[in-house]
Amino acid sequence: MQVTEISNDGLKREFKVTIQSSDIQTKVDHRLEELGRTVNLPGFRPGKVPMPVLRKRFGTSVMGEVLERAVSDSSYQAMGERGLRPAMQPKIEITSFAEGKDLEYKMAVELLPEIKPMDFKELTLERLKVEPSEAEVTKAIERLAEAGRQTEKVSEDRATAKGDVLLIDFVGKVDGKEFAGGAAKDHKLELGSNQFIAGFEDQLIGHKPGTTTDINVTFPKEYGNAELAGKPAVFTVTVREIHRKLPVTVDEALAKKIGFEDLPSLRKAVGEQIGKEFARAARARLKRQLLDKLAEKHSFTVPQGMVDIEFENIWKSVEEARKRGDDDPTIKGKSDDQLKADFKGISERRVRLGLLLSEVGRVNNLQVSEEEVNRSLIEEARRFPGQERKIIEYYRSQPEALAQLRAPLFEDKVVDFILEMASVTEKSVTPEELTRDDDEAKA
Repeated sequence: MQVTEISNDGLKREFKVTIQSSDIQTKVDHRLEELGRTVNLPGFRPGKVPMPVLRKRFGTSVMGEVLERAVSDSSYQAMGERGLRPAMQPKIEITSFAEGKDLEYKMAVELLPEIKPMDFKELTLERLKVEPSEAEVTKAIERLAEAGRQTEKVSEDRATAKGDVLLIDFVGKVDGKEFAGGAAKDHKLELGSNQFIAGFEDQLIGHKPGTTTDINVTFPKEYGNAELAGKPAVFTVTVREIHRKLPVTVDEALAKKIGFEDLPSLRKAVGEQIGKEFARAARARLKRQLLDKLAEKHSFTVPQGMVDIEFENIWKSVEEARKRGDDDPTIKGKSDDQLKADFKGISERRVRLGLLLSEVGRVNNLQVSEEEVNRSLIEEARRFPGQERKIIEYYRSQPEALAQLRAPLFEDKVVDFILEMASVTEKSVTPEELTRDDDEAKA
């Protein structure tokens, strides 16, 4: 094999690789001999098929197989001998080949940059800390109680009013035609809950059970279903029953109904859950703070091919959101050129941080165990009750999907590694301060 470097530009390299025809033919003959020991052909005993017959029958397919393997092996050998670390799969272009002739191809590859991480001991960070108050625990329990609040049918003869819970049947139509998801029977709706399109619930006030009325509304322009967004609709609604909410008391009976031994046990569990939610939010803030500082301290060149792929993924998400009518309010009013410029900067930052974290993990031999991956897989499967086995089987059969589960685990492990060396102080804040946007916090 002969390798000649024909281009060297930043992280990009291009090579001309030549593999002698004699090497190709040797590999072809060896593969044909392997086939000859196992193949069954009419008129020949196993292992006794003559080479000319094997060459005529399988020569073309074996040649293709050998060439593919030769290109793969030689390209990685060429990079390995030169100590090159490719950022992505190299691009191969066959420039010359004919039977009995040398194989020549060009290999274009973009390399991983040389990364020198900063001394992480120089980092100063602030971790926000929130302790759930008794009032917050009480509010959370009240929300639990409200979610399971019972109702009873109103016996007196009266019209519907705000705050009532109605049992209704309805059929929705757009342009005189029913649409998917626009009809239901025995549906419970609290008037004033704003569960339905604006104006729907207000028009149901003042009707008696047994009456049918047409409700005229217009779907919001930003409605999730693009086929309905911004269109007027008519819902034919029958009010079947009026219900009133029964009072809820936060007491021992409520705790037992939810599944706890007593009220203190319920309060303890709710307090711990709120604490975990605060801790997750605090870690997210700390991680963003860390990544911002790492981005400021590192400015190495990144592979353009990786940036392009990241940008394409971001732009695809933007276009899909537009089709759903779910545009991010932070990008409204900006031209596509402005957005693309912004997202290209974001893409470069993401790639740079990803490469930095990957290098820190590699140098320090940080690895995600199979046990950690399995734990994450089980958590993911639990998000789909009744389909857990299918979800697990899917990830087990799709290496790329499993890698997507592994990636955030690895990132968090590297982040924790860096945080252990950084100087991190704690600051007690209110829940409002914890959830406030970073930009607001800096103002």
